[in-house]
Amino acid sequence: MAEIVKRDSLLLYVFFSMLFIDLIFRLGTVEVFQSRDFILSIIFILAISLFLYFLISFTSGRAAKHFSSVMLGLITFLYLSQFAYFRFFKTYYSVYSAGNGGQILEFWKDITSHLFEQFLWIAAMLLPLLVLIFFGGRFIHFQKHDNFSRLSILGCFIITQLAGVGTVFASGKKVNSAYDLYYRSSIPLLSVERLGLLTTMRVDLQRLVTGWAPTIDIPVKNNLGWGSNLLPGFPDEQEAPIEYNVMNIDFKGRISNEKNQEIKKMHTYFSQVPPTEKNEHTGKFKGYNLIFITAESFSPYAVHKEITPTLYKLIHEGYHFKNFYNPVWGVSTSDGEYVACTGLLPKSGVWSFQESAANYLPFVMGNQLKKIGYNTKAYHNHTFSYYRRDLSHPNMGYDYKGLGKGLTVKKTWPESDIEMVEKTVPEYIGSEPFHAYYMTVSGHMQYSFGGNYIAWKNKKAVEGLPLSNQAKAYIATQVELDRALEKLLKELEAEGKADRTLIALSADHYPYGLEERTIDELAGHKVEKNFELYKSPFILYAKGMEPEVIDKPASSLDIIPTLSNLLGLEYDSRLLMGNDIFSNSPPLVVFLNKSFITEKGKYNSVTGEFTSTGAEEVNQSYLDRISMMIQEKFYYSAKILETDYYRKIFNP
Repeated sequence: MAEIVKRDSLLLYVFFSMLFIDLIFRLGTVEVFQSRDFILSIIFILAISLFLYFLISFTSGRAAKHFSSVMLGLITFLYLSQFAYFRFFKTYYSVYSAGNGGQILEFWKDITSHLFEQFLWIAAMLLPLLVLIFFGGRFIHFQKHDNFSRLSILGCFIITQLAGVGTVFASGKKVNSAYDLYYRSSIPLLSVERLGLLTTMRVDLQRLVTGWAPTIDIPVKNNLGWGSNLLPGFPDEQEAPIEYNVMNIDFKGRISNEKNQEIKKMHTYFSQVPPTEKNEHTGKFKGYNLIFITAESFSPYAVHKEITPTLYKLIHEGYHFKNFYNPVWGVSTSDGEYVACTGLLPKSGVWSFQESAANYLPFVMGNQLKKIGYNTKAYHNHTFSYYRRDLSHPNMGYDYKGLGKGLTVKKTWPESDIEMVEKTVPEYIGSEPFHAYYMTVSGHMQYSFGGNYIAWKNKKAVEGLPLSNQAKAYIATQVELDRALEKLLKELEAEGKADRTLIALSADHYPYGLEERTIDELAGHKVEKNFELYKSPFILYAKGMEPEVIDKPASSLDIIPTLSNLLGLEYDSRLLMGNDIFSNSPPLVVFLNKSFITEKGKYNSVTGEFTSTGAEEVNQSYLDRISMMIQEKFYYSAKILETDYYRKIFNP
C-alpha cells in the first residue's frame, strides 16, 4: 500500500489540491452548500486528475514537476479568475466572454481594489500550487510510467468519467437537474453549483466549438395555429370582431413549403403562439416622440422624493408598475439591454447583442420608428465599442454615438449622464418625430466616494442620509441620473415638446456591485434573493398623462411589445417572447434559472417551491405547463438569433 501511495503520490496531490481549491471556491461563491452537488464535483475532479496524471506520465523528474506545476497553475488561475469575476459581476464568465476579456480590463483598478478585500480566499486557493512549486520534491514521487501503467491510468480516467456521467443521468431530467445542465441548458450559476467549475467550463468549451444550442422536447399540440380572425379554440362567432397585434404572415403556406426542418419547426411554433389583443391603450401615444433609456444599475433604492425628485415624479405621475422585474442574465449589462431592446431572451454562452449585429431586427424601436420616418439616435457615455455596441446599435436603426466616436464628454470614471444629455438633446429635439435611445453609465459600481467620480461629485446630496457609506455612494450615483432626467424634461418643456414625448426607462440589472448587507440596509429588511432582488421600477411617462397604477407582474421582456402597442405600431406579438403589459394576456415573468411569476404565484425552480398569491392551489400539471412554455421561450429565442429567423419571415 505504501509503495502504491509513493508511486502515485503526484496523482493524490493533484486530486486533493483540486478538491481543496474547489471547496474553497464553493465556500466563497455558493450561498447554499449542497453536499450532493459536491459529491458529483468530486467524481469529475477525480476524472480530470487522472487525465492530467496520464499526460504527466510521459515525463519524469524535473520535467514532470514543471509540467505538473504548469497544469495545476492553469487550473488555479481558472478558479481565481472566475472567483474574481463572480465577486465583481455576480456571475461567471463563459469561454466566449474570455475571448473578449480585454474589455473587462477597463475595470482593472476596481477589480484590483476588490480583490484586496478577498485576500484570504485567494491565498487559500494559491496554497496547493505554492506548496508544489517550493516543496513538491520532498514528498512527491515524479517518475516516468511504462505503457501498461499509462493504459491503466487512462482506463481509470474513462471509468471515472463514465461514473460521473452515470451520476448525472441518475439525478433525473427535471429542469435545473444535473442532467438538464449537462446536456440541455446553459445556466452557469447553477451549473457551477451542480457540476463544478471545471466541468462547467469544459462543457462550455465543447458547446462553443460545436455550435451548441439549447434543446427541448417539443410537445405535440392539438391546435392548428392562427386563423384569419380567431384564436384556436375560440367559438366561431363573436359579438364583435377582435383585433390582434399580428402581421400578415402565411404560416400555413410557409410550413408546407419549408424544407429545412428546423425552420419548419419554428414556423409551427410561432403559428401556435396566442397573439395579444389590441386594447384601450393601443395607439394611446401614436405619433409621440420616444426617449428610451436603459439606466445602469437603477433600482427602487434610487428613488427618493427629496433626493431624486425627478425619478419620483416620473414613477408616480406616469404608469406606476408595482410588480416589475429586471432579471440578471449571463452577460449582465449587455444581456439586460438585449432583453429590453429586442423582447427576446439572450442565448447563454455568447454575447447575444453582438451576435445579433448581422441579423434583421424588425421589432426593435429604432428600426420600427425609422421605418415610419422618425429621426433615430442612440448614445452611450462610455466607450463606443464596449460590448460591441458599435455593431449592435447601428443594426437597430440608430445613428449611434459613444465616448471615443461621435460623443465628447469628460473622461471620468464613470462618466456623467448629465453631460451626455446636455451634449445630445440638441441633435434631435428640433426634428420631430424623433426617437433617442440612451445607455447610461453614471450608476456604475464601485460604490465609494474615493473611487467613483459621480458618487464623489454628488456626495453633498446624500450626506444627511442615515446610511452606510456604500449605500450613500450608490444613491449619489443615481442622483446624476435624476438630474440628467431633470435636464431632459426642461429641454422638452422649453421646446414645447414635453406633452408629446413618451419617456421609457428601465434598468439593465439590479446594483450587484452592492454588498448584500447594503442592499438589505437600503430595503430596510432582508431581501429575498430569487425574486425580490430583481424587482425594479419601470418608467413610462408623458407630460399631462393620467397616472395609472399597474399591479400586473411584468418584466423587461415585456417592454418592446408594450411600447409597440402604446405607439400604435404594426408588430406581430407572436414573434416576441414578452407581452404587451396592458393586454389581457396572463402575466409571465421569466428568470434565468427558469423560476417564474404568474398571476397564481411564484415558482422557485431551484427549491421546487411554489408560493401562491391567494387561496387557489396549483397542481403539478400547471407548473409543468408553465415550465414548458419557459423552455420554449429560451429555445426559440436562441433559434431566432442563430437562424436570423426574422429575415426569413419578412425578406427585407
